[in-house]
Amino acid sequence: MSNLFHRLVPTNALRALRPEDTPRVTTMELFFDLVYVFTIIQLSHYLLEHASWLGALEYVTLFAAVWWAWNYTAWAANWVNPDHPSGRGLMIVLMGCALLMAVAAPQAFGDRAGLFAFAYVAMALIRAGYMAFVFRGQVMGRNYTQLGAWSAISGLFWILGAFIAPARLELWILAVLIDYAAPYVGFWLPGKGATPMSSWTLKGLHLFERNQLIFIIALGESILLLGGYLVSHEIHLDTGAAALIGFLLIVTLWWIYFVDLSEPGEHRFEHATDHTSLARAGLAYAHGVAVCGAIVTAVAIEMIVAHPHDAIHAETAIIAFAGPSLFLLGCTIFHRVTAERLRGLYLLAVAALAGWGWLALSLHLNGLWLGMGVLLIVLAMAALGHRKAG
Repeated sequence: MSNLFHRLVPTNALRALRPEDTPRVTTMELFFDLVYVFTIIQLSHYLLEHASWLGALEYVTLFAAVWWAWNYTAWAANWVNPDHPSGRGLMIVLMGCALLMAVAAPQAFGDRAGLFAFAYVAMALIRAGYMAFVFRGQVMGRNYTQLGAWSAISGLFWILGAFIAPARLELWILAVLIDYAAPYVGFWLPGKGATPMSSWTLKGLHLFERNQLIFIIALGESILLLGGYLVSHEIHLDTGAAALIGFLLIVTLWWIYFVDLSEPGEHRFEHATDHTSLARAGLAYAHGVAVCGAIVTAVAIEMIVAHPHDAIHAETAIIAFAGPSLFLLGCTIFHRVTAERLRGLYLLAVAALAGWGWLALSLHLNGLWLGMGVLLIVLAMAALGHRKAG
């Protein structure tokens, strides 16, 4: 059995890199990300179909699990070579688990709760177990062993939630909190202590590129929802105007992220010495918030384009506020981490979006007016931010 494990998980499956080298993003990693095109579609449709406070909380819980599964896999591929037969096998197995999560997502709080929970827990334990074994005899092996222990603890609550329907949401929220708190306590275990961040030998530029690619996928969901609606419905003047607003909003989010944030982010990773702490706050957490915001923005665009002349409901106003605001909050955290200063303009835009959403709802404005106001606020912020940066 020991010989079998050594053959399946050889130590040469790790990337062979010099200290100054940056891992390249492989086609296997891009192939793995294809599952998340489908996953993001499932999540956006879930929020569309459950546009309520409870539905929003369920959506956030599902997104948190989906994001953490992707995030930890991206980190693992920073060390494991996805083009090595063993590394490729790991990525394919994890891809299968991620696909099962996506398939189960629409009924995750119903008949497919068990499938969602078991796929997520299996993905976490398989990944951590593989990494601990491939790093055997090294500090990183200990690190992943402790990470795996925390994944097993949270996994108990994921599995319990699958079987105890009345307490499912509460148990899964607790599981998410355990998963997200683990890195901040260094995966501390009794008798073992914590794993210092300095012992995680991360290559930040590779992980930054992976996060940029998943953000593109999240923006792509807006294009898919917008295009899908236009294909299946007649395009009148009001529908076309709403679609144009949605398209320009997508472009503006892309502009803010890739023109205003990417260059300083890359510069910081190129010159920083502690990539792990930088990536933990700036990528694992900040990008999660920004990607979540991009998906919610896609839902807002769909709701506005579908009902451009109808007086908006509270759900539409809240989602139209929440999408760009979550994106901007994620950008705020990322900029604070990489540039070491607060981007007050982003927070001012969030306040303006909240004010506009409340005003539009109070005046019973239609979707076109709501969308136009959101677009103008985000456009103005992008223009002012770009001028200030220039």
